[in-house]
Amino acid sequence: MADFKFRILTKDSQTSARVGKIFTAHGEVETPCFMPVGTKGAVKTLSPRDLKEIGAQMILSNTYHLYLRPGPDLIEKAGGLHKFMGWEGPILTDSGGYQVFSLSRLRKLNDEGVEFQSIIDGSWHFFTPEKVMEVQEKLGADIIMVLDECPPYEASKQAVKEATERSWKWAKRCKEVKRDNYQALFGIVQGGFHKDLRKASVEETVKIGFDGYALGGVSVGEPVELGREIVVYTTELLPEAQPRYLMGVGDPVGLLEGVQAGIDLFDSALPTRIARGGTVFTRQGKLNLRNKIYKEDFSPLEPNCSCW
Repeated sequence: MADFKFRILTKDSQTSARVGKIFTAHGEVETPCFMPVGTKGAVKTLSPRDLKEIGAQMILSNTYHLYLRPGPDLIEKAGGLHKFMGWEGPILTDSGGYQVFSLSRLRKLNDEGVEFQSIIDGSWHFFTPEKVMEVQEKLGADIIMVLDECPPYEASKQAVKEATERSWKWAKRCKEVKRDNYQALFGIVQGGFHKDLRKASVEETVKIGFDGYALGGVSVGEPVELGREIVVYTTELLPEAQPRYLMGVGDPVGLLEGVQAGIDLFDSALPTRIARGGTVFTRQGKLNLRNKIYKEDFSPLEPNCSCW
């Protein structure tokens, strides 16, 4: 992986927090880093220039949605996702697995892969680990993810065990067909909220060997304290020398707790989603600007901030 490197620059003496730098073919990323989510090839309401001005370093796009529309062949013809989006910095694409499994009414699952129905036109498609690698290579992101199965919080331990074992088997297949190019491939750890399954997932996934490791299967409806506990437990098991990515966490407290646990990368659609509804995160807490008390309040959201 000539174009991808990770370097830890300093560590906190009191916690597991660390500061590092990821080197990709499209630039460097200082960690810890939050990735805004551009699900369908754009971060909603924001231009690439807006993202650059607010300090975004790397953004995430979704393989599932881009596969359905406009399609990986068209994006490849456009020169890849970077040119298609007009974003010059690093990009990470998820595998689409979370979207497939969250739409459980529209899919059929077996060890070979997952058949799912398009939310656009109802047509049926089949994702295998090999297919997901092919699609992500056409999209051309700097970091790509293995196909995994993300079980819901209410799933039985037996169901979580089966999903966890299937995930590391699929991860191995992804690694076997991955082309030797500039793209980094991250493995995903599952295991639900069972520490023995989390430990087994880490061991098997690390045994395969990836450029970085993601912690999946949190923010799926579990109690907050349980989510925090499993993040800390799992992060301690992950290799220290490679990037650690906590998927789907983007609230301020969750970010700070993740950093303290030793996480390097985060993503979530939460900040842009709540902003479109008139809610903002501030140092004073979360504010809903549609509340009547703000009707004649002309003060800035952050008194000591020079941002727009």
